[in-house]
Amino acid sequence: MLARDPHVDVVAEAADGHEAIALTRLHRPDVVLLDIQMPGMDGLTAVARLHRELTSVGVIMLTTFGQDEYVTRALEEGADGFLLKADDPRELLNGARAVGAGGAYLSPRVAGQVIAGLRAHRVAHPHRSLERLTEREREVLAGLGAGLADAEIARRLHLVEGTVKAHVSSVLTKLGVRNRVEAAISAYEAGLVPPLPR
Repeated sequence: MLARDPHVDVVAEAADGHEAIALTRLHRPDVVLLDIQMPGMDGLTAVARLHRELTSVGVIMLTTFGQDEYVTRALEEGADGFLLKADDPRELLNGARAVGAGGAYLSPRVAGQVIAGLRAHRVAHPHRSLERLTEREREVLAGLGAGLADAEIARRLHLVEGTVKAHVSSVLTKLGVRNRVEAAISAYEAGLVPPLPR
């Protein structure tokens, strides 16, 4: 399906986690799609390695299983997206485009799980303080929470993309988060993004 899309170039296909890392080093793609369960090295270990070594590569996790612990660990390890194999196949293209553009992407079912988890633990785990953020950084954080890529945030706020990238970096540092997905979660926790309808 990816190969049939005129806007996607499939540069390699790997049989396991070790090969996925080797081919990513070789080809430096915009997006890597990893299964959580692979022989040799699982996807969770592979995404952690890729996140440390090749920070410019976006990683989407794909799995049959949508358990909260898989989603949470994948995002903690640096995944930029999470899809379920049972999702509508178009979600794969939506995710690849979003992550390839520098954004993050959770399939609607996974996003629902994440938001439900945030609601359930809001009292026990209060959101990170946003006091250190400037007003512009809050606006950029709201854009991250809405799943927008840097170019989309730039258009919305009438900024150049390089300025948005600088603000994103500052937001991640000030919030003490490792990636855009964790920042987006912070935006939800802080109420900067309207919740999805139940």
